[in-house]
Amino acid sequence: MKPAEYFTPAASDADVVEEIRRRAGQDRVVFVSGNFNLVHPGHLRLLNFAADCGDFVVVGVLPDAAGGALLPAELRLEGVRSIGVVDYAFIMHSLPEDFIAMLEPAVVVKGKEHETTFNPELAAVEAYDGKLLFSSGEIRFSSLDLLQRELLETNFSSIMKPADFPQRHGFDFNDLVGLVRRLSELRVVVIGDLIVDEYINCEALGMSQEDPTIVVTPIKRDLFIGGAGIVAAHARGLGAKVSYFGVTGQDETAQFAADTLRGYGVDHQFLTDDSRPTTLKQRYRANGKTLLRVSHLRQHAISNDQADELFERIAGDVEQANLVIFSDFTYGCLPQLLVDRICAVANRHDVMMVADSQSSSQVGDVSRFKGMRLLTPTEHEARLSVRDFSAGLVGLAEALRLKAAAERVLVTLGAEGLLIHAPDKTGCFRTDRLPAFNGAPKDVSGAGDSLLTCASMALAIEGDIWRSAYLGSVAAACQVGRVGNTPLTSEELIAELRA
Repeated sequence: MKPAEYFTPAASDADVVEEIRRRAGQDRVVFVSGNFNLVHPGHLRLLNFAADCGDFVVVGVLPDAAGGALLPAELRLEGVRSIGVVDYAFIMHSLPEDFIAMLEPAVVVKGKEHETTFNPELAAVEAYDGKLLFSSGEIRFSSLDLLQRELLETNFSSIMKPADFPQRHGFDFNDLVGLVRRLSELRVVVIGDLIVDEYINCEALGMSQEDPTIVVTPIKRDLFIGGAGIVAAHARGLGAKVSYFGVTGQDETAQFAADTLRGYGVDHQFLTDDSRPTTLKQRYRANGKTLLRVSHLRQHAISNDQADELFERIAGDVEQANLVIFSDFTYGCLPQLLVDRICAVANRHDVMMVADSQSSSQVGDVSRFKGMRLLTPTEHEARLSVRDFSAGLVGLAEALRLKAAAERVLVTLGAEGLLIHAPDKTGCFRTDRLPAFNGAPKDVSGAGDSLLTCASMALAIEGDIWRSAYLGSVAAACQVGRVGNTPLTSEELIAELRA
């Protein structure tokens, strides 16, 4: 749903026109009008057709005096405002053709039933060379608002928080709420590979009759910040002051990333590398499942000169930070020499460091990040690092800890949850397990990033790995309850802890 301020009422239709022009800017405006007594699938199809015709959808709801109005105008307006593709809605007091003459939208859309009747809007549209289009909308569009809800709303009802773990380690949910409130005290530096995730939701048409190929048609495209970018956005959403450093190409994807991070309040600096595109990962989805992933990327390391430039940008922020997060996807942003130089600065200023190095479709080595307070690999990533594919989980965690000279290790186990391997108050190493908190995940791709961010921030505040691991698991459960990477907020975590 669009933000409420997009629907601030204006005093007159002339004021509305000025407000629409201000908000739309250079976007292509599409105008629809009607009574909208009860919003039904036909309305959704029509409005989603309108959204495909331009960039900024404006809906004029006819006043109570208009013929056919069955409900008060304010109630009808509220129903229209709840539709995800609508950018601006208002109660229109002019005739549609008069309002169109004032606004001059690029496209006016009406229902298919009006195509063979007299349309007074046509003369107004032709006067400024606009377009009048008719459509009932294709039936596939009726699912778009459900897709929008899947992207934006978290399924909290499927989250189950175990009570035995807090009892074993001497804390309760009120302790965790207090810890979440303190996360805003932190200054966090995030360094690593920027990724933009594109979700292309499709309608499955069936199997090709010519060859055994699944045939789909795309119906909606959504872009999200991913990789180290979403780690930075999570940290900012949890209240910290955040500086993020990454590498991009010179392209529209980089501009999207910059605009999005700016909107999230993340202070970011991108090193532009003309030898690579900004990493873009496309996911084609149908019926809530991913059919195919396509990655547009280069994996070569940045040059020594570029590493020097990036270090000069980073060093000052590291000196002032409480926490440095290395978010490595092995796409070239973090060559070893750069990592070592950053670690040296952090160690001189006693700044806590944590790291994750992902190896899902590529090969990384999380153990190359030496002296971290926390590592958060998957089991597969841990085994790759120590070259041991047969050891038990506890032995695996200890082998990785020793090789990386790390203080603590969280091994993520997917649907099996999490293994914590860390020293207790006496210095003896203990191992404990947490199950996966969300039993019905919608999209697991962002779980590791949210766990890394929240757990490391909690560790930086309090130093207790058991509270940190639990809070990180809550964060991951919230994140996988929706599709696509949307920054976590402290309010979400507190609400779930109190549920």
